[in-house]
Amino acid sequence: MIFSKTERLLAFRYLRSRKRTGFVSVIAGFSFLGIMLGVATLIIVMSVMNGFRSELMERILGLNGPIAIAPEWGDTLAQAEQHQKVIQRLPHVQHVVPIIDAQGMASAHDDSNGVMLRGMTAEDFQQHPLLMEQYQGNRLEGFQGAQLIVGTHLARRMRLHIGDTVTLLSPKGTITAFGTIPKMKAYQVWGTFNSGMYEYDNNLIFMPLTEAQKFFQMGDKISRLEVFVDSLDSVPTVMEAGFNLLGDGVQIYDWRYSNQAFFNAIEIERNVMFLILTLIIIVAAFNMISGLIMLVQDKTKDIAVLRTMGMTRGGIQRIFLLSGLTVGLWGTAAGVGLGLLFSYHIESIRRFLENLSGTELFSAEIYFLSHLPAEVNLTEVFVVGGMSLILALLATIYPSWKAGKTDPVEALRYE
Repeated sequence: MIFSKTERLLAFRYLRSRKRTGFVSVIAGFSFLGIMLGVATLIIVMSVMNGFRSELMERILGLNGPIAIAPEWGDTLAQAEQHQKVIQRLPHVQHVVPIIDAQGMASAHDDSNGVMLRGMTAEDFQQHPLLMEQYQGNRLEGFQGAQLIVGTHLARRMRLHIGDTVTLLSPKGTITAFGTIPKMKAYQVWGTFNSGMYEYDNNLIFMPLTEAQKFFQMGDKISRLEVFVDSLDSVPTVMEAGFNLLGDGVQIYDWRYSNQAFFNAIEIERNVMFLILTLIIIVAAFNMISGLIMLVQDKTKDIAVLRTMGMTRGGIQRIFLLSGLTVGLWGTAAGVGLGLLFSYHIESIRRFLENLSGTELFSAEIYFLSHLPAEVNLTEVFVVGGMSLILALLATIYPSWKAGKTDPVEALRYE
């Protein structure tokens, strides 16, 4: 659509504040602010939700393999090693880790907490970059006896330091005439890890694989094998090949099965937030409609004069169409810029607001992560911007049509 110089001049002139049209200009200003804040809020929220999902996936899959192989009746370590060699030869497989997972209780300094205990060899622990980035403690070559590697939040909560002694209690105890006596054993804190995910750092304790087998009285068995691959896209291929090679007697499942409810909840919340925040832009569009209708009513005499001077109905419509599109375009552009600015600096803004208010705005205990993540998806930014422009265009159709329908004779008769 091509706008003539006269149409552009009149459209921009009508948006400027005048003594008679000051109220109309205020409405246009509020429409601009509404569109800007709606677009910015939508981009920020979508970026934070994307960041949450990506960060949680990175943390969860950094500790747990995207594929798990669990024997139905429990494999011995020798059988697990055979499965491990078979799976290790498959394309896209980086490494396979035997794991023991069990619950227990840790006690130290007159404080007791329920914990999740994970048995793993020192070599496999070192293959987890997420664990090694923030690892502090003794050399992992000596991690093979009565030692533990504790999450930083749990260590802080129980006042544990490197070299301290922790007593572990296992629910699988010794059966006596007086009942089952829980098994207890003292362990030395060998080191600490920080995965960046509060749920793990506050509850998880690593111990050597063979020591876990003894403590939980598992003999030579393991809980499962975790398979780490080069990308999530190769998970279905590796799972299908694993089924064909191992056959019956094992259960193979991926990360989506293990965390299905959790990630589904995030996706539902993300979609609901998108719909709710879209309403802000729709409300701003309705505000634009009311502002343009008032502008048309205020400019009835001008429209009549322009029509008598030879301007067509289409020309009148394009004037008010351009007025509305200008508000929508500048509001969308400002909203996109503000949204990107906040999204790329969201963590710095959070810290500034926390320091300014003296309150904690993002609790790791509630949100699982120790920082506020944000991941900008440019495709979503274009979708939000395009949706805002379409709504602005739709908001201008009726007022511009009403302006074009104005009868110059009737308009001048009642002036």
